[in-house]
Amino acid sequence: MRVVIVSRIYRPEPAAASLFLGCVADALREQGVEVEVLTAKPLPGQGDGSRGERIRTFPVMRDRSGYVRGYVQYMSFDVPLLFRLLFARRPAVVFVEPPPTTGAVVRLVCAIRRIPYVYDAADIWADAAAYMQTSPLVVRVLRRVERFALRGARALVTISQGVADRVRSLGVRTPTTVSGFGADTLIFRYVEAPTEPVFLYAGTYTELHGASILISAFARFSETHAGYRLRFIGNGTGQDEMRHQARILGVEHSVDFVSPIPAAELQPEFARAVASLSTQFPEPGYRYAFTSKIYSSLAVGCPVIFAGPGPTGSFIDQAAEQIEVGCAVDYEIEAIADAMRKAADHPLPAERRRALAEWTAEHHSMSSVAAQVAGVIADTARDSGRDQRR
Repeated sequence: MRVVIVSRIYRPEPAAASLFLGCVADALREQGVEVEVLTAKPLPGQGDGSRGERIRTFPVMRDRSGYVRGYVQYMSFDVPLLFRLLFARRPAVVFVEPPPTTGAVVRLVCAIRRIPYVYDAADIWADAAAYMQTSPLVVRVLRRVERFALRGARALVTISQGVADRVRSLGVRTPTTVSGFGADTLIFRYVEAPTEPVFLYAGTYTELHGASILISAFARFSETHAGYRLRFIGNGTGQDEMRHQARILGVEHSVDFVSPIPAAELQPEFARAVASLSTQFPEPGYRYAFTSKIYSSLAVGCPVIFAGPGPTGSFIDQAAEQIEVGCAVDYEIEAIADAMRKAADHPLPAERRRALAEWTAEHHSMSSVAAQVAGVIADTARDSGRDQRR
């Protein structure tokens, strides 16, 4: 059996999707499947992310932060993809990662070549675009493109029931598997390290995440707790405004903005932080989203402070009944600042951080999630083969 994975990002590029897709490739190869990846050429110095799968890259346009994000950048990947996938050696199935424009290209090529594909519906892009005040025309077009990609798939996989329900509300009846999400515990694992006075936000920060509230909360926290730092590692669309906000509040010398770094370098950042931070802006139409970045923090043994609505808070509340994962609070400045104070005054000791990492590895390893997704992909290929033989 041969599977092609299509994604604009793949390991070693530092992103949750990259780690997830790499783990899916590993799980497929463990089943004896030949895996080929069609992806973008990584940035210089990032190296090769292959663990045995064949990775075929081609140059793409990137934004100022080096990320493949934006419609022009997506098209620079999608247009060459159409021809590369059209003339690639025929696979049994294609597994495709958003954006929806990439899914639409895959649907067109797979229809021509009569190849089934599985779509990773980790999010609803049109909903996100609507919230970010994108042109209504663009949102309508994106909605149609996304439905086209979703409906053409033989199967969908997603990280949460909330997304699955939203897909159904859009009139998509494609069979959907809720796989959950997790951490790559080969990389994110417990290592004993001295705790430093740092609160860490790792990952993308956009208007949807609403991470700018953390600067206001940190300024409030700093009134009683001097000497701490707030560190953002990743890329975001509102960084200039966040820097300005830090200057206005007088904490600009205590707030760091660091470019994305490889997962192996991010792991010790979690190991040393007092707690990691995660936010979800309380947008009514986007409350189903799950903040998957928390798993990497928990896998290292770093507790999480989450602020916002939706299933992430419910997950943390339920997990806290079993292990000290941190806390979920309202999306309010004082609530976040108070959670920071409690984390600073009562930091999780080494033995309990180790216990948290072990619990996460047992219950929320990305390898188990990837194995479930690989099973959906393999089943799709086998079902398609039986259909063709009839």
